[in-house]
Amino acid sequence: MKRALVSVSDKTGLIDFLKPLVENGLEIISTGGTLKFLESHQISVTDISAVTGFPEVLDGRVKTLHPFVHMGLLADKSNAKHMEQLAKHQVAAFDMVVGNLYPFEKAATNPNSTPEELIENIDIGGPSFLRSSAKNYQSVIVVSDPDDYGWVQEKILNATLTVNDRRELAIKVFSLTSYYDAMIVNKLASEVTSLKYLNLPLKKKSTLRYGENSQQQAAWYANPLSEVSLASTQFHQGKELSYNNILDLDASVGLVRHFETPTCVAVKHNNPCAVAQGINLAEALRKTIASDSKSIFGGILAFNKTVDLECCQLIKELFLECLIAPDFTHEALEFLKSKKNLRVLSWPDFHKFEKTPFLIKSVFGGVLQQSSDYFESTAWEIHGQAPSEQIKADMIFGEKVCAYLKSNAIAIVYKGQTVGLGMGQVNRVDAVQQAFNRYLEFSKSAQIDINQVVLVSDAFFPFADSIDIIARENIKWILQPGGSTRDAEVIQAATQNKINMVFSRQRHFRH
Repeated sequence: MKRALVSVSDKTGLIDFLKPLVENGLEIISTGGTLKFLESHQISVTDISAVTGFPEVLDGRVKTLHPFVHMGLLADKSNAKHMEQLAKHQVAAFDMVVGNLYPFEKAATNPNSTPEELIENIDIGGPSFLRSSAKNYQSVIVVSDPDDYGWVQEKILNATLTVNDRRELAIKVFSLTSYYDAMIVNKLASEVTSLKYLNLPLKKKSTLRYGENSQQQAAWYANPLSEVSLASTQFHQGKELSYNNILDLDASVGLVRHFETPTCVAVKHNNPCAVAQGINLAEALRKTIASDSKSIFGGILAFNKTVDLECCQLIKELFLECLIAPDFTHEALEFLKSKKNLRVLSWPDFHKFEKTPFLIKSVFGGVLQQSSDYFESTAWEIHGQAPSEQIKADMIFGEKVCAYLKSNAIAIVYKGQTVGLGMGQVNRVDAVQQAFNRYLEFSKSAQIDINQVVLVSDAFFPFADSIDIIARENIKWILQPGGSTRDAEVIQAATQNKINMVFSRQRHFRH
């Protein structure tokens, strides 16, 4: 290996990588800041201008964009015509390229970056010479990730670098430039959903032990441009997060962030199993545990306020997978150390956003994209008595809970507490019955004013049969979206049973 083009923004590990190669006769061609960096570390280097016969121009925007560079990168050394043309034009081939890109990600994630700074951090020459080298990987070794320096150097020095190794390095280039371009699109585009192509800048945060089941492989990717990201949580203690933990954490925080009053959400298998509000977080936690102590076992608890020692003492005997909150007091964290396997995460920023810009779900051969769900209580249609402020608050509370249950979904709530949940059923009658089964279990150990209990449905009742079940349990308040062709029949059944029904006119399916 005789000749290398080196031009990097991230100079991590560069000197240690190049020094042994230079000592073995490698000639380095470089540019701008990289050139000065190498010279300052006593690495012999040639300025790119000596190769092109043309100075760097336009404030460094044009350095490597020249035939004498790209001919040397794209020439197939097994092609006699290519080699003849190099000789004819007196161009030397490159054997290796070491490069990475302008730090657009750093600029894009800096809230103080100006539009001009963003534009200046869009690399043109870097992606060009990297892609040229990657296309010609059988003739040119291309290294774009400092994490690869160690094994690449070893194999070069031992003459054991294979064509498959070269191909792997080339694929990394195309992955890098695709990610880089996706960042630019997402940062500059005002409406990503209007574009013909979906470009997602996703960077691997970690390889997970396995997926939903032990036979499935899994990894966690994060979008660095997201203002609020689960990947930015502070991990205080506990075992490594699993695939299912991450799904449940996402679901639990997704719901708890909608509340201002101190609230606790328990999630199990991606469904809320208990949710409650209180005058303080400890009261909310007590009510949550009381809502469904059986299902909470092995679940996740999410809080919307700082968790203190009193809260931690309440869960001392509970087996839980994870706790997540905006913050934990020092005393709380010290207490939790006794539960060494419990995963404890803080996420101060999750209140910063009201909704994600869009949601994506994978399907065979592609993905579906949609805007995120939201809540709107301005178009309510009342059939029967107007709800009191307490009943109205419980309707709003229950609607939010329902929106995070798998459909078909029913939430029975009482004074800021879920007392019976039904979810994931293939018909609404079964969802109602499931919710009442849990409600009847809860009511065995609690005194409830049945006139204050509210039942919320995520979608309309298609028939009056669910109303018949609700009437048998003496429920007096229902919130549902309405919109069925049999709404009149359902209203009539509710009226006959002295049930007050409110149509929200907003469905919240969650498949």
